[in-house]
Amino acid sequence: MTQPALTHRRILKVAIPVVLSNATVPILGVVDTGVVGQMGQAAPIAAVGAGAIILSSIYWIFGFLRMGTTGLAAQALGAGDRAELVALLSRALLIAAVAGAALIALQWAIFALAFRLAPTNAEVEGLARDYMTIRIWSAPAAIAIYGLTGWLIAQERTAAVLVIQLVMNGANVALDLWFVLGLGWGVTGVAFASFLAEWSGVALALWFCRDAFIDHAWRDRAQVFDATRLKRMLAVNTDILIRSVLLQLTFASFLLTGGKFGTVTLAANQVLLQFVYVTAYSLDGFAFAVEALVGRYFGAGDRSRLRRSVLLCGGWGLATVSVLALAFAMGGGLLVDVMATAPEVRAAARDYLPWMVAAPLIGVAAWMLDGVFIGATRTRDMRNMMILSFAVYLIGLMLFVPILANHGLWAALMASFAARGLTLGWRYPALERAAIRA
Repeated sequence: MTQPALTHRRILKVAIPVVLSNATVPILGVVDTGVVGQMGQAAPIAAVGAGAIILSSIYWIFGFLRMGTTGLAAQALGAGDRAELVALLSRALLIAAVAGAALIALQWAIFALAFRLAPTNAEVEGLARDYMTIRIWSAPAAIAIYGLTGWLIAQERTAAVLVIQLVMNGANVALDLWFVLGLGWGVTGVAFASFLAEWSGVALALWFCRDAFIDHAWRDRAQVFDATRLKRMLAVNTDILIRSVLLQLTFASFLLTGGKFGTVTLAANQVLLQFVYVTAYSLDGFAFAVEALVGRYFGAGDRSRLRRSVLLCGGWGLATVSVLALAFAMGGGLLVDVMATAPEVRAAARDYLPWMVAAPLIGVAAWMLDGVFIGATRTRDMRNMMILSFAVYLIGLMLFVPILANHGLWAALMASFAARGLTLGWRYPALERAAIRA
């Protein structure tokens, strides 16, 4: 199968739409909060925030569908296996439909558990339940988006992903303004806006994937339900889920441990974590590019192009984090002042700002190699190296925090980033050897 030329232009064509798409994500949260804030009451703001966090956390569990679909679909594309490429889309949509239906059926138990774990007052809980009871009906759509975008990314069609994100968020914003400010529906209006936007996003994504439904393979039961391929998909997605849960536990325990040093330190850490998130969002474009390229060349058994795609995308990733580290060093204080107004929080955040300069440089290998291993579906290695890096993080907490306090906490987090990058780098030669043919 003839492969397109591997150039910087090609990499940027994949990466830039992803970066732009990520840039739209915070806008939606600002608008959701802003429109209910116009009601002049605290409870609606808290309710929308609580409901959105609960549902986002639940949907996040199915994020493996995006990564697993990208790797498997890219390999099928590289191997010239059109039938499997199409069948993967059907499997992803079936998983979304079943999982979404299960969440709808179990919604009352899920909401009860959520508020038991994170209790709030009766007014906020009642409004949050109103919000979630409406929005949960778009669960199949919210989960399907993961699979659909993963399938498009595998084919380097990230411009379509950007359009989907823009249309979905744009519709959500417009409907927020209409339902809440125009019709006065309050929290219910925000929920209906999200519900309609998520289903609109799925409809548009399916339209972008319409070429798959021309091929009969999308409804070929023998192909879609092939036991060997289903088992592989299950293994890949399970490994990614375990890796992602451990990563979330790392950040959750980071915040909880920081809370032991007082409210000011906790707030400062929360502000500084935004620097880490900006770095991750900025690298996503090149990480997604390397997923698609490595998957394609791994499936084609083209080791030389696989290596070249890693080097080119890695070079762009390194350039990106170098710029970010310099920007954080020169303007980090200004960014802290924008995000926090309390003088004590600003002062505390500035004390730990050097860690933000180091974080992009220390973490780049882990973030980029994650993309490499997702593309090659070497997810067992990803899972195992995440387990090791999580253990390094826990050891770091025990060794550094008692001596260095919050500086020790940041040191433990950086140690986990470094450990993940180093251990994945150690496993990279085995990934290349696993390619089918040189």
